[in-house]
Amino acid sequence: MPATRQPATADPDTCRCPDAGSVLDQAAAEHLARGFKALGDPTRIRLLSLIATAEGGEACICNLTGPVGLSQPTVSHHMKQLVDAGLVRREQRGKWAYYTILPDGLDTLSHTLHTHLTPPLV
Repeated sequence: MPATRQPATADPDTCRCPDAGSVLDQAAAEHLARGFKALGDPTRIRLLSLIATAEGGEACICNLTGPVGLSQPTVSHHMKQLVDAGLVRREQRGKWAYYTILPDGLDTLSHTLHTHLTPPLV
């Protein structure tokens, strides 16, 4: 018969439970996961880079397809993911869509990583 592992018992004097006030709530975690999921695709990272380096900080969908080597519908799908994650803004001008990066979206992800997901220095 295999040996069973006994559950560890916590010593109340050394156990440090997280402060409930500093733990992300479900809605915040879902919002962040959407942002990180959007950033989890290399094509989307390249699209953000193309927009960030474009003249005036904005790029037309027509100028994004060639550099990433994908069709317009595929690039539009990727851009929708970035818009839904709150990382870029879409503005329709005639038949073309123009995109700009929303710094607050990236700042929120960065701030949350630093504030909520980095262990404190001891």
